[in-house]
Amino acid sequence: MVQISEGTFTVDGQELYTKTWLPDGTPVAKLIMIHGFSDHINQYVDFFPTLAGRGIAVYGFDQRGWGRSVKKPSDKGRTGPTTTVISDIVAFIKPHVNQADGLPIFVLGHSMGGNEVATLMAAPVGSEHDTAVVQHVRGWLLESPFFGFPPGEAPSALKISAGRLAGRLLPTFQLKHKIPKEYMARDPETLARLEKDTLCHDTGTLEGLAGLLDRVNDIVQGRVKPSANVKSVWLGHGDADLCSDFEASKRWFETAAAAVPDKTFRTYEKWLHMLHAEPKADRELFYREVGDWILARVGDKKEEAPAVDAPAVGAPTVDAPVADPAVAETPAGAAVAEAAPAPATEVAEAKL
Repeated sequence: MVQISEGTFTVDGQELYTKTWLPDGTPVAKLIMIHGFSDHINQYVDFFPTLAGRGIAVYGFDQRGWGRSVKKPSDKGRTGPTTTVISDIVAFIKPHVNQADGLPIFVLGHSMGGNEVATLMAAPVGSEHDTAVVQHVRGWLLESPFFGFPPGEAPSALKISAGRLAGRLLPTFQLKHKIPKEYMARDPETLARLEKDTLCHDTGTLEGLAGLLDRVNDIVQGRVKPSANVKSVWLGHGDADLCSDFEASKRWFETAAAAVPDKTFRTYEKWLHMLHAEPKADRELFYREVGDWILARVGDKKEEAPAVDAPAVGAPTVDAPVADPAVAETPAGAAVAEAAPAPATEVAEAKL
């Protein structure tokens, strides 16, 4: 029975909402989840209960400026600069590193969260973030990471320059950036849920948006490379994504991540941005692939992957899987809809 609990953690005086999905019995691994722009941890359908049902404990939080961590309108999108964003993520992961349970830790970032996770992965060897977190993470997963705008979706250079100038004068000025819901997924139930979810507020600050674009620019310029302490990377992206550039993800994987000894790129043909919320048969395939990749890196523990239906539109293809056997075998506000339990998985929820 999957045990679900809610809570908070405080960083630099800011209280942030957290949620945890624990398996019945002793976990075999931990997954730390970092969500995307105008997103929150309760938007991942039955992804986390499914992983917990396979023995993977999942921990997530609503980042500063997003979801239930927003306490008043002026908090919306108020993430602070990149240094604050990354420090918050490190503060959330660090206690799991310091626990004496010996469980392998994995980190997954979706969209903007993938952009942030890639930035953390590039922490210089020996730096504070490297010694506190990076060198202790068994594997890193990126779901549709925001490494650039797809063709035709990028704002003009003039608009970006004007925004940067305004951001220096009014860093906390809020600006709506509404992404068409139909860009997110092909599943009608997902689109209906997104339309009604008031926690997806589409609001950023000039400072936060500038930080996001700066991180994208660093990625495009090849300045964001996984450090030598990054052991394993999995990157999955739909080639029909209208929110985040599929080709940018592929370039990063083939160039910046070239030295990572154990890495896999998955192309999901004709899928959109939220791989975890595509039509049911497709998202179950995504859940299985993520779970399989993690469980293959937790040592000698074996687990039979549950059967899933064939994907509704196009099976994922493997473009460039690379694995070092030596590494692979080494022992990872407002009302909101709760994450739905996975089919055939009993769920109990505890409110903290």
